[in-house]
Amino acid sequence: MINIFEVHETNKMIEQENLDVRTITLGISLLDCVDADLDTLCDKVYTKITTLARDLVKTGEDISLEYGIPIVNKRISITPAALVGGAACKSPEDFVRLARTLDQAAKEVGVNFLGGYSALVAKGMTKADELLIRSIPEALAVTERVCSSVNVGSTKTGINMDAVRLMGDIVHETAARTADQDSLGCAKLVVFCNAPDDNPFMAGAFHGVTEADAIINVGVSGPGVVKYALEQVRGADFEQLCETIKKTAFKITRVGQLVAQEASRRMGVPFGIIDLSLAPTPAVGDSVAEILQEIGLESVGAPGTTAALALLNDQVKKGGVMASSYVGGLSGAFIPVSEDQGMIQAVNAGSLTLEKLEAMTCVCSVGLDMIAIPGDTASTTIAGIIADEMAIGMVNQKTTAVRLIPVIGKDVGETVEFGGLLGYAPIMPVNRFSCEGFVNRGGRIPAPIHSFKN
Repeated sequence: MINIFEVHETNKMIEQENLDVRTITLGISLLDCVDADLDTLCDKVYTKITTLARDLVKTGEDISLEYGIPIVNKRISITPAALVGGAACKSPEDFVRLARTLDQAAKEVGVNFLGGYSALVAKGMTKADELLIRSIPEALAVTERVCSSVNVGSTKTGINMDAVRLMGDIVHETAARTADQDSLGCAKLVVFCNAPDDNPFMAGAFHGVTEADAIINVGVSGPGVVKYALEQVRGADFEQLCETIKKTAFKITRVGQLVAQEASRRMGVPFGIIDLSLAPTPAVGDSVAEILQEIGLESVGAPGTTAALALLNDQVKKGGVMASSYVGGLSGAFIPVSEDQGMIQAVNAGSLTLEKLEAMTCVCSVGLDMIAIPGDTASTTIAGIIADEMAIGMVNQKTTAVRLIPVIGKDVGETVEFGGLLGYAPIMPVNRFSCEGFVNRGGRIPAPIHSFKN
């Protein structure tokens, strides 16, 4: 039974501490839409999405109004498009047409984003996978709401370095194709290792082949709530610090559980998972970096940053798993630079570098996220950064990702403005020494020895 104190406490989290449900994401399987004829495929895809998702936005708005809980985004994830379009799409241009159809369907039902323009190539690429990957720059340039991801590695299979090298070119080309928007297309493109099948967060969401025909996944967020809670125990030892984070994560996750169950009931779609990630926004007081500073760092990037982030990530998960039977997705703490005011300030102060961010990704939820780099960065260098991050995920049996934005025409010391939840970012310096000989070798980096667990 919820008592009146808990009601008031939750209201305070929402009104004063930036608590929100970041997204309700409807996962839709498109496997039954597969057809050898492109026109028929696009018709089936459009019909299925607009039918199943027709009430998604209204449902989210109704729940938000009735319960007083902000629900920031309503989104859709689909079966990886390389699987859906493989029979009909014989060229990158065919896949772009499928992307346009997905974009039209997303606009029709009113969702913010649609994820799943994706390929899973951790061990090798089919012809359809390669065609989709090569279509990504144009697809992201001509659509507004479609998001793309490519999984190039896993702990079980190793790292597909041919795909990593190709993605270096694709990221660079996507930046060039959207140069008139400060290379915004790259903000909708993620490269993964160990990508989860049930992630509700963009730009990496897709509907895994192990999932049901349709599913409701919810992503919650509350960095401001955690920061406020830690302010109340300032100076306490680590035991009290950890207990405070766990209790707060529990409360945050219960809000998401309520929303997920209501959305599932009203839409007649099974409840999938709660992703209990701390996802920041550019708003003041809604920052993961500020939590780390409240733990005791002068600025993010200072010695102790990785340890503080590891503590935060672990306690968030421990508290959240007690609040929901089905926790999944990414779950933990996000560290996107452009979306976190504290991270931006740390970069501008000189305390946070790309190398330190890479170290932090060993213990956080995802990886190098929403990082703007000079537009003239070589595609081989981008591939090398991707390879480093994939290796962290592969060896540590965790999800890692890269969302780099080489901003065409801008260099270190300049700032790029993306707007909305994507925020703004200072252009960060990149190591200029070449890794061309490494990434051009081709082939696959084998899985680590500890992957053999059968």
